Amino acid sequence: MARPLIIAPSILAADFSRLGDEVRAIDKGGAEWVHVDVMDGHFVPNITFGAPVMASIRPVTKRLFDVHLMIAPADPYLEQFAKAGADIITVHAEAGPHLDRSLQSIRALGKRAGVALNPATPASAIAHVLDRLDLILVMTVNPGFGGQAFITAMLAKISEIKEMTRGRNIDIEVDGGITAETAPLVIKAGANVLVAGSSIFKGGDYAANIKALRGAATSISA
Repeated sequence: MARPLIIAPSILAADFSRLGDEVRAIDKGGAEWVHVDVMDGHFVPNITFGAPVMASIRPVTKRLFDVHLMIAPADPYLEQFAKAGADIITVHAEAGPHLDRSLQSIRALGKRAGVALNPATPASAIAHVLDRLDLILVMTVNPGFGGQAFITAMLAKISEIKEMTRGRNIDIEVDGGITAETAPLVIKAGANVLVAGSSIFKGGDYAANIKALRGAATSISA
């Protein structure tokens, strides 16, 4: 049975000066999740925001907060983000030496556990932690900043992960260069959660942009 399609706008592309209003707008516009990109300027080039900023916008919506930690080390900050209102916490397979321990820690905090894979990291890196996972995030650009072009070679990785997770209750998420043109490709490959920043926050009509992305994603059979 196909998993439900989920649109998760990345607030990395939002107007930071009115972040609460931006979150309300994507909620009203039909987004299922709010994707929170946390960057440290070390694991990835840019710095975004931390747990206090996320906590300040948590009260404005009941939508699920999908927190993507592009930080190293991640373990010392898991509890902070859990307390700030994260529903899913995703760490990078490349960000620390003890991925299994990190995933156990997230679950112990009562949160859903995710792992992200950079473009050069093979799907086999998570073969032995599948029992710990609720979500797998396939980066379809190199992490660190928005607006990059989609890396087509990642479609094969998505398909491989789809086979690895068959029969398991695991969402497959994609992040990077997701537009009305690329959404059908990743859905066909096996993804069901679409992170999109620039393509949703452009122009101001977020509801129309979300509807267009959803329509494109469902235009072909998975």
